[in-house]
Amino acid sequence: MNEENDGRLSFKEAVAYVMQQRQAAFCAMPVFGEVTDEEQTAEGVRIFIIEYDGEGDWQLRFIAGPFFSNAYAAFEILAPEEVPDSVRELRFLPTRIDSHWYDEQVQILLQKLVQGSGIAAQMPDYESMPMRHAEEQVVFPVSFIGRGDDKTH
Repeated sequence: MNEENDGRLSFKEAVAYVMQQRQAAFCAMPVFGEVTDEEQTAEGVRIFIIEYDGEGDWQLRFIAGPFFSNAYAAFEILAPEEVPDSVRELRFLPTRIDSHWYDEQVQILLQKLVQGSGIAAQMPDYESMPMRHAEEQVVFPVSFIGRGDDKTH
């Protein structure tokens, strides 16, 4: 299946979908830990969600965090004029969104976004797994979300 027919939308198409359908579109990028000689697995994810803002326009919600933690490394809402060009180059899947999903661990949010898109992706049942919580004082390096390595959030 080529890129144009895989069900994903360009950024511009995703914004048009959000505005017409009053739904959402998302893109997810895995975050990998240190590179080793052994098999490498994703430790977290960056999620970009284009959503209707309820006031006649759209906004981009950026969420990043490690799997199996209730702490996010980033949770930002960007206005249309603040969206970086690098995000505008990504491809998005149409989905539905429920504001309560933002209270979930990042892997559960991702699972629900994928389910809402209607694609037949095989994802583990994260909702049935035991939860771990980060303590309040826990911070994640900003490098985790790709914004440099000398700051923390």
